[in-house]
Amino acid sequence: MIYNSVSKKSGSFQAQNSLPIYYDLYVPVSTTRTMFPVVLFIHGFKGFKDWGAFPDACEDLARSGFAVIAFNHSRNGVGENMLEFDEPELFEKQTLSGDLEDIGDVIKAVESKEISHPKINLNTDKIGIIGHSRGGHTAVAAAAEYSNITCLVTWSAVADYSKRWSDKMVSDWNKKGFTEIENARTGQIFKIDVSVYNDAIENADRVIAIKRVRELHIPALFIAGKDDEAVPHSDSESLYRACPSEEKEIRLIDNAGHTFEVSHPFEEDDFPEPFSEVMNFTESWLLEYID
Repeated sequence: MIYNSVSKKSGSFQAQNSLPIYYDLYVPVSTTRTMFPVVLFIHGFKGFKDWGAFPDACEDLARSGFAVIAFNHSRNGVGENMLEFDEPELFEKQTLSGDLEDIGDVIKAVESKEISHPKINLNTDKIGIIGHSRGGHTAVAAAAEYSNITCLVTWSAVADYSKRWSDKMVSDWNKKGFTEIENARTGQIFKIDVSVYNDAIENADRVIAIKRVRELHIPALFIAGKDDEAVPHSDSESLYRACPSEEKEIRLIDNAGHTFEVSHPFEEDDFPEPFSEVMNFTESWLLEYID
């Protein structure tokens, strides 16, 4: 069933690391149904919940009958203005473990009704999770970590984040205790602390997607663009092959880059065709397995 109206509620709560997690809750407006399954939306590296077409995508998913929670990781570097990286000191220490624990905090906040809606009940018995890029990497780990996540969709997921680091980055960490990267979109230079590197090495069995995907027996859909310039679609293929689930699929989108031809800001009336394909595959998968 497609719902004509969607209600959006924004807020924040304190994560276990004492930092705020800012979220948007999108729910269908219904006069007949009061309980909807929860879908978590996880942004990627140098990303945020309001990037590009992500808000429109969350609204579309809500129209299909899901309570969608999009949130900013507590250390993603985007503060109260929601659109700018104005907290680089947090971004500097955004670890994979921290991102994974943020997802656990969001689930707890829903279960305790700290995240709630006055007219809709959120069903946490079956939670779907969608993650883009690094968010897809973390979504895989979260699906293995938290038992009430029962359905997974990844978009352009990284298979092994530790392989994303160049020799220069590792050398910087060993010599200086930090490395630097550029945000190509904004031109900002960000530090990444050695703690990010150490966390991934020390906690690899918990946080690295290609390791944790081997634990997944839930429905899992891996989507990637054939022309991805940032994360090759072979990463999604590796995750797909390693996943032991009997209900799994991989979809490779023609003429699609890392963000499926969506850019930021997104001001178009319609999704680009590759992103429309991603949305159709994602909605169908969630409707089949958690609705």
